Order: sequence, then structure tokens, then C-alpha cells
Amino acid sequence: MKLHELLHDMKYELEQGSDDLEVDALVYDTRMEITGATCFVCIKGAVFDGHEYAKEAVAKGAVVIVAQKRLELSEDVTQIIVEDTRKALASLSAAFFGHPAKKLTIIGITGTKGKTTTSYMVYEMLRQTGFSVGLIGTIETIINETRIPSSHTTPESYVLQELFGRMIAEGITHVVMEVSSQALKLYRVFGFEFYIGVLTNMGKDHISDAEHKTFEEYLECKSRLFKLCRHGIINADDSYADDIIKGNKCETVTTYAVNKEADFHAVQVELHANDGTLGVHFNVSGKKNYPVQVNIPGAFTVYNALTALVIADRLGIEEKLIQDVLSKIQVRGRVELVPVSNQYTVMIDYAHNAMSLESLLVTMREYKPQRLVCMFGCGGNRSKDRRFEMGEISSKLADLTVITSDNPRYEEPDDIIADILIGVKRQSGAFVTIPDRREAIRYCLANAQKGDVILIAGKGHEDYQEIKGVKYPMYDRDMIYEIIKETGGKQI
Repeated sequence: MKLHELLHDMKYELEQGSDDLEVDALVYDTRMEITGATCFVCIKGAVFDGHEYAKEAVAKGAVVIVAQKRLELSEDVTQIIVEDTRKALASLSAAFFGHPAKKLTIIGITGTKGKTTTSYMVYEMLRQTGFSVGLIGTIETIINETRIPSSHTTPESYVLQELFGRMIAEGITHVVMEVSSQALKLYRVFGFEFYIGVLTNMGKDHISDAEHKTFEEYLECKSRLFKLCRHGIINADDSYADDIIKGNKCETVTTYAVNKEADFHAVQVELHANDGTLGVHFNVSGKKNYPVQVNIPGAFTVYNALTALVIADRLGIEEKLIQDVLSKIQVRGRVELVPVSNQYTVMIDYAHNAMSLESLLVTMREYKPQRLVCMFGCGGNRSKDRRFEMGEISSKLADLTVITSDNPRYEEPDDIIADILIGVKRQSGAFVTIPDRREAIRYCLANAQKGDVILIAGKGHEDYQEIKGVKYPMYDRDMIYEIIKETGGKQI
């Protein structure tokens, strides 16, 4: 298309050359393929500045450079000057792929915690009620049967628009996506409208020179979602909800809560434990009134379920369908119950740091298990503090800690386990060490007692184990079932 067509929705200055050129490629990294009709956008990152690579891009054949300042380039190169090249990349990408977001109903979920679990729950809610839905998030992008592993919670704007285009080509009508604060800060989601924007919660996290220098900046970035969406959905229990929604551009704002009155209020919340299944039951009051049961344990499940049902209500899904889906829903690798026995409970979860493990163990304690068994390892080539902290927390909160291997990467599993043991021994909990993860799972199942809750933590959805740069197939849920099958199908 013509360059001026790509630039149509932007403010820009034509520093030199012509905006009537034909452009057939848009790139923002010199490692991408550059042809003779390429527009190169100079992105300034934390480590590299694309302005320094403009001459390299021209040498490879780029005919248009989009930058934030004039660059010394030959006169036959068109230079476009903009205020912010990240914002420009988002607008250019939307135009380059034909504004695919205009043909999609996009649901964006932001928050310090809960984005991934909530997005999967909403995805499953829509999928199981007949919507053609895609997902973009921390773990993966899902386009029908295709699953693409993610490198960022929210992709770069060019990649995002490309994914939207692929989804339309494959018949997708609705998209559920996680929206990180970095994506909002760096304009990855600029240039299109979300039909629904959701805030799960706010916490003092991601504050650093590499992310957000102050909490105020973090808060402001999160609030940007509600200037980009038509309908806002907010957790009113969060102490920063009013700050987030201030100055919003939404047509409607819907609130949900557990601890205060809201448009959708969860009341009479009860934990339930039956035949090896843990979950929650509550009644919705406010704009709608009906009972809800979810077979995913924990008080946080109430918030996730509230989010899903408010979105479903906004999309016109009937109450009976909402109730039915929520009663059956499971999120892969997130407090996922694995049904193997009605005598004890087995679950897998991605908890791989001290904060998430502590939250999960405290939640499981609320179900008053006969014993709480926690099996986990820690990843290699990562902070040793995480190992000490996770070991100490498990030893403090679990009745038995089973220490095993996770992704050792380029470290020796025994060395990682030795670090975990330092933390474990700071508390008085019983423990065993079994380096082979499959054998550790076998031990947990073989020694399970009636009323136990067995948490297999650390890998969750991951279906591999990384050793010395090689990823070998390994999925906790599959190993559980394989071990059960080895016993002749009997419940251990």
C-alpha cells in the first residue's frame, strides 16, 4: 500500500522524500527480513536504540525510516518524524494488516495477579458457550487448534496485529487477551478499541528501573486500558479501583466484589470438599441473582468466576449456561484438580516462586486436609533466594515437602535441591528428596492417605523439562495418569 495510507491515522512530519511510495513490508528490527520496499521503524528499547540501526536498515534496502529525530541518511531515503515511534509502530501495524481489530470483539484483562487464570477461565466460558474465540497471553496464543508459545504476556504491536489478522482468517470472532502494564506503557495495544477492559487487582509489583520506576507510574499505565475500552469491568474490592477508573473513556463501568456492595456481589461464599474435589460455592446478588459452584479451590476462584460471569453477562450469555460452564471449568496448570481418587485430592499448579506458593498453601489449609503434601523443585540458572524462600514456606505450611527437580537447565539438580534444603531446614516440616520428578510423583501417590491434599507445584501447564539446553517431553498431569495406569488402573 501507499505510505500515506499507512500514515493516515498519525501525526507526522515528512522530513525528506515522498509519502506516496509503495510499501510492502514493515519492520522494527534489522534482524527481520528487509526488502526493497520496506518501512523501518526506529524503536528505542531498554538496551538497544533502533535509531542507531537505521543506516544498517537502509543498507539492506529499506526505503522509509520512521524516527523520533532527523537522521543523517542519503537523500533518496524517505524520513518520517513522529513524536513516539512505539505509538507509531502500533498505528502503522494496524493499518498494514488492514485494521483487523475492528472485526473482532476483544476482551483485555489487566491486573497484578490473576490475569492468566482469569483469561483462561473467560476463554473456556466463551468457547463452551459457542463463541469462536482466540486467546493471547503469558503462556500461549490459541487460534483454534494452533497453540503458539509466548515470549511476552502481550506481544509487540506488530505481532499482535498480525495475530489478529490470522484469527480473522481462521473464523475467530472474539479474543481474550492479557494486557500487561508494560504493553500499556510501550503502546503495544495502541490504535484499536477493546470491547471490554477488566481489572482483576492491583499490587505493588513490577517496580524497578527495567519496568516501572514508581508505583504511581505503574498505576497510571494500568489505568490506560480504561481509556481504550468501550465497557470497563472493575474489581471494586481493590483499594486502587477508583484510581484506575478515574478519567476512563468507557460507555459503561460494571463493578464486582466479594467484600462490598457492587453490581455483581458474591455472597454466602462457602468452600466445599467432596470425594477428592475442592471448590467454592457462592450466590450472585445485585444486577443478577443466582447460585454458582466452581470446582476450583480457593477464595481467589470467586473473583475469577465473577470476572468470567460479568463478561459473559455483557456478551448476552444466559444464566443457566454460565452456571453450567462454571460448574465444569478447569484451567490448565492453574490449581488444576487431577481426578485420581475419591479418598484424597491431587492438583497441579504453576506456582514457582515464594509468593505464589505461599498463597496456594494458605488456601489449601482452609480446606482442613488430613495432611497437606507439597511437591516442587526450582529452576536452574535463576535466583537462589527463590529456592531458600520456597523451601522455607513449604516446610512451614505443608505437613510433608517432597523436593524434586524442575527445569535444571545448566545446573546440576542435586545442587538446586541442596539450596532448597537450606530453606526447608529453617522450619520444622517433614521432608524427603527425590530428584527424579516422575519418581517423586509416584512417591506422593503411593503414600497418599485419606483426606490428603497433594499439591504438585512449579510446572503447571509446562509439558517439558529443560536440561542442558534441551527440552524433553514431561507433563505432570500425564505422568500422574501414567503412574495410575501402571498400577492396572487402580487408584493408588
